[in-house]
Amino acid sequence: MTVRTRVLAIGDAFDVVVPAGADRAAATAVVVFRDAAVLVGGRVVWSGVDIETAAGEFVAILGPNGVGKSTLLKAALGLLPLSAGRAVVLGRPPGQARAEIGYLPQRRSFDPSVRIRGLDVVRLGLDGHRWGLPLPGGRRGRAAERRVAELIEMVGATGYAHQPIGRLSGGEQQRLLIAQALARRPRLLLLDEPLDSLDLHNAGAVAALIRDICRTAGVTVLMVAHDVNPILSSLDRVIYLASGGAVAGTPAEVITSGTLSRLYQTPIEVLTTSDGRLVVVGQPEAPAVHVDRHDGTGRP
Repeated sequence: MTVRTRVLAIGDAFDVVVPAGADRAAATAVVVFRDAAVLVGGRVVWSGVDIETAAGEFVAILGPNGVGKSTLLKAALGLLPLSAGRAVVLGRPPGQARAEIGYLPQRRSFDPSVRIRGLDVVRLGLDGHRWGLPLPGGRRGRAAERRVAELIEMVGATGYAHQPIGRLSGGEQQRLLIAQALARRPRLLLLDEPLDSLDLHNAGAVAALIRDICRTAGVTVLMVAHDVNPILSSLDRVIYLASGGAVAGTPAEVITSGTLSRLYQTPIEVLTTSDGRLVVVGQPEAPAVHVDRHDGTGRP
């Protein structure tokens, strides 16, 4: 018996027959890439990528700058077409399930002069796609207010959500932005370096929050990260990108000297410090152009 689904390849939808047995699990996974590749500006960013994530998993996308970590999220969103292979996101081609995806892109901190309140930033996740200001009162308005209050409590931001977001710390801002991304009850949450610029304590706290959201809400999380150490204890699986390809598995399977040496095709050593941090030694320099940044040109 076979299962028929719709997938994307080179920007065009077509029918693919998914065999029964082992591939049946892939057909019901939240995110699946099979032998996938992406071109940006005529350059292969990565190829031969095989990824499969299940419901409720917390997955980190790791690797040096410029290898295409953000590009992987954009491909899952359908913002960048595959040049080869296929992908299925929430049972559909990338781009057709965006209403069920929460997305937090790369960002810089809010300027201190920004006066919009934290709770208003969260509210934008509910009705920011509509024209005009949200109307107070009424059934829809009261439901939105309850949802915003629930989200603020979920991320532990009750004590400062009424303050202007520009006055809050980086960790406080990030909690409110995660609440915004969760506003429409997504099944999949894509986070692009949400721990960037946070100190070790705040990075660990935000990572623990994301892990709790996975567990309690059953949301699958794919998170781009540059440093694995603050999140290592919270992860279910990792995807490590390098040299145009990827390996995926548990942290214990992937972040090893042998696995990374095979991926980079050069000797790599993974060391563990006395406080449990991992140090990757010997990885090659990243590409000069960061093709996975913003518009794909390498410009900030």
